[in-house]
Amino acid sequence: MLDTINNIDTIADEKEDIVGRVYEFFLGRFAAVEGKGGGEFYTPKCVVNLIAEMLEPYKGKIYDPCCGSGGMFVQSIKFVESHHGDKKDISVYGQEYTATTYKLAKMNLAIRGISANLGEVPADTFFKDQHPDLKADYIMANPPFNQSEWRGKNELVDDPRWKGYDVPPVGNANYAWIMHMLSKLSENGTAGFVLANGSMSSNTSGEGELRRSMIENDLVDCMIALPGQLFYTTQIPVCLWFMTKSKKEDKEHGYRNRESETLFIDAREMGTMIDRTQKELTDEDLATITRTYHAWRGEVKDGKYEDVAGYCKSATLKEIAANDYVLTPGRYVGMADVEDDGVTFEEKMGELTQKLYQQMNQSDAQDQAIKENLKLLGYAE
Repeated sequence: MLDTINNIDTIADEKEDIVGRVYEFFLGRFAAVEGKGGGEFYTPKCVVNLIAEMLEPYKGKIYDPCCGSGGMFVQSIKFVESHHGDKKDISVYGQEYTATTYKLAKMNLAIRGISANLGEVPADTFFKDQHPDLKADYIMANPPFNQSEWRGKNELVDDPRWKGYDVPPVGNANYAWIMHMLSKLSENGTAGFVLANGSMSSNTSGEGELRRSMIENDLVDCMIALPGQLFYTTQIPVCLWFMTKSKKEDKEHGYRNRESETLFIDAREMGTMIDRTQKELTDEDLATITRTYHAWRGEVKDGKYEDVAGYCKSATLKEIAANDYVLTPGRYVGMADVEDDGVTFEEKMGELTQKLYQQMNQSDAQDQAIKENLKLLGYAE
């Protein structure tokens, strides 16, 4: 028995974080059993992986204002290590409202040896910001979807986080979360976060005007429509927002100047069912999406970007304005090209018409046969 334990310790040290993986597995299983409640602390691994691979958080400050069990942080560190970086180059900051989930996050990070500042106590991000002066290089988050009654009618009205914008509506916190994260971004920082699809097109209670202002301020870098059934909390499809304070050329990271441009990716047809109700993005799906974004940003390692009908489109600010500032990718990527099989329209119509007449003749013959059988049974007309 002792030899077996020693072997496990050796594997854990040399190959992978076994304790962390076991903890992660049970978090996922518990979230699946808990359903909607489980989603308060757990984001599906494939979604977390996608955000991390898109942002490429090699070094700097990482922040999650609603960190749940800390999955975003764990995957960020995994990303750095898998790309032969040094996790000492990463500083982790977060906040969580629910006391039990706050403890889960601390344990999740502790067993992996990840040092993090999650604030002194669990607290409401809007009313008791644990990191008031933070400017993060990367923000990764999965805020509560369509959170209602997040503030009182006259509370937080003059909050500095809304500076330059209208006050977010009382009945839905989607845009309050967006503006909170924008207020935390460094001048060259990038944020990637999950929101309900309605956030891309809603005009309720001034949300349309808030979105328009953000677009005109050139803050929206990329929008991704995800397939449904990825989350334990809901079967509805969700989207990913990627926002940045600067789209100027960045030679250090290899980014081109993409001012007044936004990338739209429609990934709704991606993913594989892993059981009767749950879908998962495969490693191939993740690689396809991230390569598209990185190539669009100008990263040489990912090749040259091209629009693909039905999948991705680089749209200008003028095009977005023409679509009433709606950010739904389907509006921009169009329909996928249908491969030409070389058969003319006339030939296809001829074949289809002939097949239709054959089926109609067969139907007449079957009707006649039924009538004859009914006659034999004494049920003639």
